[in-house]
Amino acid sequence: MAITLSESEQESLLEFSIQLAREAGAVILQGSKSIRQELGGSSGIDSKKNSVDLVTEWDVKVEEIVQNAVKEKYPNFGFIGEESYSKGLRPELTDDPTFCVDPIDGTTNFVHGFPFACISIGVIYQRTPLIGVIFNPFLDQLFSALKGHGAFLNLTTRLPLSPPSPLSSLSSALIGVEWGHDRTKELVDKKASSFSRLAGDPAFGVVGGKMAHSIRSVGSAACNYALVASGSLDLYWPWDVCAGIVIAQESGGFASGGPNVNHDGDVTEEILHGRKYIVVRAIADTPGESGREAQKRIVKEFYETVEDWDPK
Repeated sequence: MAITLSESEQESLLEFSIQLAREAGAVILQGSKSIRQELGGSSGIDSKKNSVDLVTEWDVKVEEIVQNAVKEKYPNFGFIGEESYSKGLRPELTDDPTFCVDPIDGTTNFVHGFPFACISIGVIYQRTPLIGVIFNPFLDQLFSALKGHGAFLNLTTRLPLSPPSPLSSLSSALIGVEWGHDRTKELVDKKASSFSRLAGDPAFGVVGGKMAHSIRSVGSAACNYALVASGSLDLYWPWDVCAGIVIAQESGGFASGGPNVNHDGDVTEEILHGRKYIVVRAIADTPGESGREAQKRIVKEFYETVEDWDPK
């Protein structure tokens, strides 16, 4: 029999996730300091896939802390961890509540002490994101959301941080992108070509160029989601999901999947498993277009500009 959650149980689950994120954040800070003290000697740092996407014992340690706490408090809930997921442990998604956790999102930043690394804790319920908590301990920024209750920074400041403004096209946008860990020639060429068209000026030979205001690479998918929810980034083209989706949606943002899905704002199980995502900030209504229509237009323009590829 499927587990059902009352309104009060959902709120308690959010409180638990927030507390757990703060506890894990303290470990992340400890780990980053330890790693940086060891750099230059025999650091004990292992490479996950290449030098760009470093993984340390701390990544696994944080996931174990979170998973053990979840098992103790919610023994019948599912659990999907980024580290275990990447090793092929992929439990089937059901209607029961399932924690979806990236213990240290932004591991390269974590190793270098670049202050954009965080823990991301999401809860999927009835096959759709319900709760999102993103905590960046380096900046002491906690982003949280419960579906239907809004998104907040540090529990009290509602997101977005300022009233939404219009967004006429990609040429007016600040866009978040990432190179990712896969640096094969095929994928790097596709991303480089996509980034070139996003940033390039068509008046000076960049065919299909959108001349966006600029593009940013923060190095953490979850932190980028939080920036979109805050209104600081207009658009992000991510690979990671769940916690960020809830926070973005509850701030008025629009989240969807890859170029071939139905972009109606409904994040389905197909999108969750698809590993291709896009998120757009809240956009103000204008006399000729609603904010939601503008978000869909921006998604369409974006996918007409970039190249598609399959994630590995």
